[in-house]
Amino acid sequence: MNFKTGDKVVVIAGKDKGKVGTITKVLARENRVIVEGINIVKKHIKPNGQEAGSIVDIEAPIHASNVMIQDPKTKKPTRIGHTTLKDGKKVRVCKKSKENLD
Repeated sequence: MNFKTGDKVVVIAGKDKGKVGTITKVLARENRVIVEGINIVKKHIKPNGQEAGSIVDIEAPIHASNVMIQDPKTKKPTRIGHTTLKDGKKVRVCKKSKENLD
């Protein structure tokens, strides 16, 4: 998976299509990401000894194929490529603007 925590992404499919957010968590085994402010669902919390029960809004994971990296220059969705720098370090680059992501 080419996504890392802190990347700005654009949702390209689903109920939140077109929205932009920042990745807060990457679930690599499930191929899913949690994006800040995207895919909000209601969760029912059972009461326990100290707190009353309630309904809270949380961000649910979204499949990685439904998001694309936002190009830093053009602010549009772009694919991710990889290239090697002169010092041998492998970095992620945007396909549209050739901008470094790392």
